[in-house]
Amino acid sequence: MGVSGDQAVDMLRAAGEPTRLRILALLAREELAVMELSQVLEQSQPRVSRHLKLLTEAGLVDRFPDGAWVFYRLPAHGSRRALVDALLDLMGAEGAPDRDFQRLDRVRVERAAEASIYFDRIAPRWDEIRSLYAPEGRVEAAVERAAGPGPFDRVVDLGTGSGRMLTLLGGRAKASVGLDLSQQMLNIARTNVARAGLKSVELRHGDIFATRLPSESADLVVVHQVLHYLSDPVAALAEAARLVAPGGKLLIVDFAPHDLEFLRSEHQHRRLGFEDAEIGRWLEDAGLEPEAPVALAPEREGLTVKIWTGCAGAARAKSSARPQAAKARRRA
Repeated sequence: MGVSGDQAVDMLRAAGEPTRLRILALLAREELAVMELSQVLEQSQPRVSRHLKLLTEAGLVDRFPDGAWVFYRLPAHGSRRALVDALLDLMGAEGAPDRDFQRLDRVRVERAAEASIYFDRIAPRWDEIRSLYAPEGRVEAAVERAAGPGPFDRVVDLGTGSGRMLTLLGGRAKASVGLDLSQQMLNIARTNVARAGLKSVELRHGDIFATRLPSESADLVVVHQVLHYLSDPVAALAEAARLVAPGGKLLIVDFAPHDLEFLRSEHQHRRLGFEDAEIGRWLEDAGLEPEAPVALAPEREGLTVKIWTGCAGAARAKSSARPQAAKARRRA
């Protein structure tokens, strides 16, 4: 859908300021919170918030609250996204000085270091901690139903953690692959996989954003309790969808929106859950057909676990180039 002349003028006015161009360039890399943008730009949060307000009102940036935080990202597609991409291409170097990206890299490194320390610290108790958030038996039964009986030629578990999804589903797969960035987690996964007697399981140290696995190589891809830790969940989902073979499935297991801020401050959760519409849109943009989500409410107070499924059917050939193009821009 196009925009009117007045709307185009408003959009150009909103973008036509050096700091706001820098913000657009940074958001082309990944979604960011206000305080992170403030840190990278070396400007006060109120000042950055004013710039973001103008960009949001013009439709050049999407704003979404997440508990006590507020995140910003570029529109997924459409005329407003096309204008942002055109402006950044005209500016060269994505419209921002190198020092902005250097500071963004430092933010990422700090974030990754904090996450690594956390995962190494809690690795021995991972399954125990995870079980506090939802009735795990019900969740796993629902995952098995959503996955289907198989047999699967290849299962890929991204962010495998303790390997629980591999031990749950690996028995119905000819081969399985689990990726994780934490070596400590991988060590625990190796122990659990061996204890389960699974022979055709490969565990790799790998990045969910760049798995280095062949496209359309798995008939079941699982992303279990991972997205809420990530700085760019849409890019991770696009990479996961790339791996799904025609007729295969992508299973996403995560939380419905909630307000438990202590999970962010104490357990490295970046996002406090996801909306059905949000995940559904990301699946469609990645060329998958969303199925009706499954909700698993807690037996008492707590978190609701959701299972979202995307199928690689007729839409596989219609997959949007936008997620991959956006990821290429972010990784450049």
